[in-house]
Amino acid sequence: MSYSRSIFLTGFPGFIAGRLVERLADEETQFFLLVQSRFVETATKMAERIAFETGIPIENFVLVEGDIVLTDLGISPEDLETIQSETTEMFHLAAAYDLAIDKDIAFAVNFEGTKNVNEFARGVKELKRYNYVSTCYVAGRRKGEVLETELEHREGFRNFYEESKYLAEYEVEKLKSDLPVTIFRPSVVAGDSHTGETAKYDGIYYLIQYLRKWPAALRAINVGNKRVRLNLVPVDFVTEAIAALSADEKAIGKTIALADPAPLSTAELFDAIARELTGKASFIHPPEKLVELSLLTPVSPPLTGLPHHGVPYFFLSQTYDTSIADELLAPHGIKCPNFRDYVGSLIGFVKKHPKL
Repeated sequence: MSYSRSIFLTGFPGFIAGRLVERLADEETQFFLLVQSRFVETATKMAERIAFETGIPIENFVLVEGDIVLTDLGISPEDLETIQSETTEMFHLAAAYDLAIDKDIAFAVNFEGTKNVNEFARGVKELKRYNYVSTCYVAGRRKGEVLETELEHREGFRNFYEESKYLAEYEVEKLKSDLPVTIFRPSVVAGDSHTGETAKYDGIYYLIQYLRKWPAALRAINVGNKRVRLNLVPVDFVTEAIAALSADEKAIGKTIALADPAPLSTAELFDAIARELTGKASFIHPPEKLVELSLLTPVSPPLTGLPHHGVPYFFLSQTYDTSIADELLAPHGIKCPNFRDYVGSLIGFVKKHPKL
């Protein structure tokens, strides 16, 4: 069968990658899904589920065993030639998403791995789009508003995840002069705004799990910050935005912040969760510095559930401009929902699935 488009995608069967494949699937689209050997069984089941639920032939989903850290992505020369000759679009989502990641792993996967994917992209003969998924946190320790047109800075980073993704985006940015590149920068990705489904409990889930321990008592003392905004986006918004703009020629050459244009402060997030759990907001606001120091004590993680590497994200005054994203997404009718409108879905999922 001949296909009108052939998509090469890394990061399958990851949470966002899996949803994106399902969103993009149709009978005239072929997928080459790069999968690490340890995830082949999981990837096979996911591909079969997507094929069944969408009614698309399973033959449209080709699992390619490989790894972005390897030369030629670990793909055999014969398969490499076939894939590069047939691919028309690329989506690079594979990365080590862990704030506490070691430097060697972060740089091997996120930085060197992306350079390998870039090299693969250069060999694709009929490439119409290279979509790279970065992160808003390439901004590192910068304070204030961060524009979509800005990348380079010398403010440093909170961890090797941020630094390695920053260096990786810099490498992809350099390709814009040669290839049809679009860079997507999601902020903190939460679960589905309708079903609450997620793949792991981190980010805002630390706060949800904390308040669920003893809602009536813990909701009284707000451990958030009135001045700092934590930017959250539901995974369905991220998926829809990437799917729409990956086919929009106006997005070529752009870097797009997939972020909430009106994010809540961490104090407001706390109260939104508290109200959903108890019907009441907090009424005690301790000094911000006292809260931060308390969360960094050795006894805090086992008591609160918030690991030390997550603490800085609740106290850095950093916002993300979404002017380019807003302009490009408007014609598609895609808009980031307010956290207050879907917090109930997130909590409902957590209650049904206490452990993932």
